[in-house]
This record gives sequence, C-alpha cells and structure tokens, in this order.
Amino acid sequence: MREAQVPSTAGGAILYDAALGVAPDDTWFEREHWTAAGRAETASGGRGGVAFVETPAGACALRHYHRGGWAARLSRDRYVWTGAERTRAFREFRLLARLAERGLPVAAPVAARYVRHGAAYRADLLTRRVVAAHTLAQRLAERRLGGALAHRVGGTIARFHAAQVWHADLNAHNVLVDADDAVWLIDFDRGRVRAPNAAWRRANLRRLRRSLDKLGARAVADFDAQFWRPLLAAYDDAFAQGAPQEIPRGALS
Repeated sequence: MREAQVPSTAGGAILYDAALGVAPDDTWFEREHWTAAGRAETASGGRGGVAFVETPAGACALRHYHRGGWAARLSRDRYVWTGAERTRAFREFRLLARLAERGLPVAAPVAARYVRHGAAYRADLLTRRVVAAHTLAQRLAERRLGGALAHRVGGTIARFHAAQVWHADLNAHNVLVDADDAVWLIDFDRGRVRAPNAAWRRANLRRLRRSLDKLGARAVADFDAQFWRPLLAAYDDAFAQGAPQEIPRGALS
C-alpha cells in the first residue's frame, strides 16, 4: 500500500490507499446506492451475502460484516468498539494489502469503513472482484473437480500456510476458481499471521474437508481418490518447497 488515507466520516472513518486515485465516501458502502444506480448484483454465500458493485474504481465486492453463531442472537452486525485499527474492516483491509503486495492470490482491498455507535460499531469492506469466478462449493455441486483442480487448490493453500497466513474460516465458499482455473482465497475476516505450527495448518485443512462433506462430497464417487488425496499430496509437496516470501512474525496482527 503506497499511502493509507483515513478520512473521517459522520460517526466513523474510511480507510483506502492514495493509489486508488479517487476518494471513496459513505455511499460506496451502501448497497442500495449501487442498486438504485443499476450497478449492483447480489452474490450468494456468506453471512448476509455479498454485493458485486461497479464503482468509480472498478468492479468490486461489497461485504457488510455480520456476526455468526450465538453472538448473532445479541446483534447481527454490531461489534464492541476497541479502537479504529482494531475494527474488523480495518484489520482485514491491512492484512489483504500485505498479502496482495506479496503476490498471494487474494481479492485486493479497495476501501474499508466503520461507523461507530457509542460502545459498538458496524463495518463494511470493498475488495476487487475476481471476475468470472466460481466457488469451490459451486464446482462441487456441478461435479467439476478432478485432479488438476485438486493440485491447484492444495498448492494455493500451501502458499498461504508457508507464509504463515491463517484463514479463520477456510471453507468451500471461500475458495474461488477463476476463468483460467487459477485459485484464490477470499474472506480473511479474523485472519492473521501465526507462528509456524503444523496443528493450525492441519486444522485449516480439516475445516475445508468438513465444509466439503456438508456440501455433499461423500456422495461423489471416488471423491477421496480423485480429489481430496491429490489435494493433500499437492499441499504437502508445495509446502515442503517453502514460501517464496515469508511474512515476518509480528508484521501483521
């Protein structure tokens, strides 16, 4: 990121890079604004879904942060205020910016916003849209997996793990496959860099496997032989080679 800009807004602030060339305002984070202008479409998946919007900075994915699990019973989208830099949106923006700078396949951040409400806040994030992409969940539903894709998925996850990057919710909806069959990881809310440890790396992979099973992987003939075992083999091979650029411990939080 060349130069972070953090202008104040009514009740909050927006974070973006000066290299963007245009200053986002509050309307950029309002789905209704883009819908009214005929420049939005809704994508399925994730808590609350994602809107694809055509902004002055290009095609983006707009996500409003929603709580999951038991916490959603208390508030669907409000989080405890502990400071601007600790908001979900600002933390994910800065993590994505660092990962993108290092060439890891993530949706690059465009802008992040929080709006404070006393001791709580709401937040939103705009990232570049990965055009013509399908989730791994969609590829599973369409029975379009195979060894070649397994190799790319396993190798991609290994790149992140070798760089010490932990994805908090590695599931089949957060793995994208674009029109060129390149693999991307999205939704790094709560993600962070961790000390090297095989336990959290394998836990990430088990989380992905549970997600695939919930989506019907066990009903796919020879799923283990044709996809999962090749994925793990590709992961192990790629991880053994190490990361081209490791992110120093403590560089991100």
